[in-house]
Amino acid sequence: MLIAGFDAGQTHTRCRLQRWLCNPEPGADAGAGTIVGEGEGSGVCHLAADGGEAAFQAAIRSSLNAALTEAALPQTTPIKAAVVGASGIEQGTALQQRGHALLCQALQLDPAMALVNGDERTALHAAFPRSAGIVLISGTGMICLGRNAEGREHRSGGWGWRLDGAGSAYDIGHQGLQLSLRMADGRLPKTRLLDQLWTALGCSSPEAIKTLAAGQEMGVAAIARLAPLVEAEAQAGDTQALQVLDHSAMALAEAVAAVAKALDLPSASISAQGGAITHLHLLRNLVEQHLTAKLPHWQWARSDGDACDGALSLALGLLRPH
Repeated sequence: MLIAGFDAGQTHTRCRLQRWLCNPEPGADAGAGTIVGEGEGSGVCHLAADGGEAAFQAAIRSSLNAALTEAALPQTTPIKAAVVGASGIEQGTALQQRGHALLCQALQLDPAMALVNGDERTALHAAFPRSAGIVLISGTGMICLGRNAEGREHRSGGWGWRLDGAGSAYDIGHQGLQLSLRMADGRLPKTRLLDQLWTALGCSSPEAIKTLAAGQEMGVAAIARLAPLVEAEAQAGDTQALQVLDHSAMALAEAVAAVAKALDLPSASISAQGGAITHLHLLRNLVEQHLTAKLPHWQWARSDGDACDGALSLALGLLRPH
């Protein structure tokens, strides 16, 4: 029998197939089956958006078909259990229920053998499949999620860029852009940060920045791409840019500390994921400083798995008797 783990993103969706040992040898782990195929399909958008449901099912089917092709298996091969991780799926919401129904319909699954949840949960189960730990994601957005030894989970942050983006690349870029406008009209001393950001956006005046922000081109992802420029200026000695980085680092450390406290984790193993915290080295260093001040015992944890591995781990959980 096959189980499927999906990592559904806006640009593409990945599917990984694992053979499930339904009758393992005595002492063998039923989850030790081999990976038989992996494939990539179309991307998804928000389920509530126009065409969102059709895009979701198309992404599931196209990525699964690609994985079956790589595995040299017929496209009609049944799947026993499947788990999807997708951004923006909140636990216990009508949106999660809708995604669950669409997954069951697309793969003809028993409802008990299907799960659609946020990609932070697949990330958590990839990093800590059998142990307590905390995953701290800081990319375009941010979120922190942990699980203790009893299996209880707690989430902090990640309530959307409009409300709760501190610690994300978007927030760093946004704050940097705000600084540049204050510099342009004399509220702050002008530094090289202004030229760096405006050149990246192809603008030469605050009026041009305003016009760009009012259009469709400057979305969340475009602003998040400014974060490395803000960090570069902070590293070069711009104190205002450094304050932006430190504010984001503090927000990330606060999220981790809140999760550790809620789960009674005296020692926090933290898996850092996402482009901002893995590629912005100054941000990561500042996070480490704030974590040390807030938590008596913590350490970075290495994660050998990815989102598809986390989804497969959750799928195995559906198969095991509770």
